[in-house]
Amino acid sequence: MGENEPTPVGKFVQSLRARIRSDNRNQHCLLKGEISQWKPYPSGHTYFTLRDDGGQISAVIWKGRCRIPSGIKDGQEVLVIGSVDLYPARGQVQIVVERIEPIQKIGSLEQQKQKLLLQLRQEGVLDRPRKSLPTFPKHLVIVTGKGSAALADMLQLSQSRWPGIRTTVIGVTVQGDRAVEEIVRGLAVARMLNRESVAASLSVPPCDAVIVGRGGGSPEDLWAFNLEPVARAIAAMPMPVVSAVGHESDVLVSDLVADVRASTPSHAVECCVPLVDDLLAYLLDCEDRMMQGSLRQLSDSRQQLEQLKLRLQLAPQKGVSQAVRHLERLGND
Repeated sequence: MGENEPTPVGKFVQSLRARIRSDNRNQHCLLKGEISQWKPYPSGHTYFTLRDDGGQISAVIWKGRCRIPSGIKDGQEVLVIGSVDLYPARGQVQIVVERIEPIQKIGSLEQQKQKLLLQLRQEGVLDRPRKSLPTFPKHLVIVTGKGSAALADMLQLSQSRWPGIRTTVIGVTVQGDRAVEEIVRGLAVARMLNRESVAASLSVPPCDAVIVGRGGGSPEDLWAFNLEPVARAIAAMPMPVVSAVGHESDVLVSDLVADVRASTPSHAVECCVPLVDDLLAYLLDCEDRMMQGSLRQLSDSRQQLEQLKLRLQLAPQKGVSQAVRHLERLGND
């Protein structure tokens, strides 16, 4: 389309939606406001408006994506964590809610968590560019509970997806008084394994992806992943980190700081480890494209050779014809 040609509305709205979704600043926003027009639907989705004296924004809770505390009603003040989206059919900006809590029910621990999230957002930690996971990781490090069911599931799944993948497990305590110190220490070891010199001394490739997390539990069991030392250790990692703590409904500070949030430890493995069948398909596709390129190049070379042969065959005849015409002109003179 030319510069001055109009853009269809649908195309413009979809482009605007893509820009909104790609901006990290629009992800995992922490908002405070009053509930208005709270409407649960038979589909399981819930729609409402979040407002205060300065403005309002539409919000949606998709079925199964968020635990809804009992007793939520219009006029209630709440804290919401959610991501900005655009509803194309109406061209309407909305918040897709990941967590909602009535303010009067938030305990001291939750208040500390919200305070930390606010601090991290003000510092730009939550809005920093995220690192992409490698397509084919050379060395995956898993920081999780020693001998845990989550670890067993991750190792089994990673081997079934890509047998022989280089995996290093750093076992740590994931709950209790020692959890924060050990998780931070585990991440420090993973960071060391990213150094070429350290990896070479151990005869392993440098670590290029990390999973940190644990299986489900009570909020108190998961709380180490809401604390500042763990959050800052994750943010400082030079390689991409996947946070996989608890279940999909659990949203921890580590989830919001990490480069990728996985809903479960098994999902984290799926994010990091490609299927060997996908790798084989990729290699076969590369081989096919190389073969097709070689055949095209061979065909082009053959055509050039035939053209050269034809020019050489015609060259003597062209030279004789030019000589005859030259002698005829001399005879006429």
